[in-house]
Amino acid sequence: MEYSSGNIVLIRFPRLDLGHGKYRPVLLLDKLPGPFQDWLICAITSQLRHNIPDWDEIISPSDTDFEQSGLKVHSLIRIGKLATIDESIFEGKLGSISQDRLQRIRTKLSDRLVPNKS
Repeated sequence: MEYSSGNIVLIRFPRLDLGHGKYRPVLLLDKLPGPFQDWLICAITSQLRHNIPDWDEIISPSDTDFEQSGLKVHSLIRIGKLATIDESIFEGKLGSISQDRLQRIRTKLSDRLVPNKS
């Protein structure tokens, strides 16, 4: 399967005891350079109470890209919950977010990592 930035995929997220975990959606931010199949991802949860205002991204059924996302309920894209994972653990593609939303998330992340030095 071909993956690209902005895709939402399922991974089996391990439990703290490293046992088999539940399937969880993640957002693919970017494929990392190099000979490996590593992706920078951020977590997605339906637990909206974890929202950090002006940072995280809520995707709702009323949003124009919700249906194409493959998500079933209001969800929170947790920009601060980043990881690098190998493509081999992807369990399947749910859908994707809009390019506008992906760019907004990337901008928030890059602005945080490289603050304006004015």
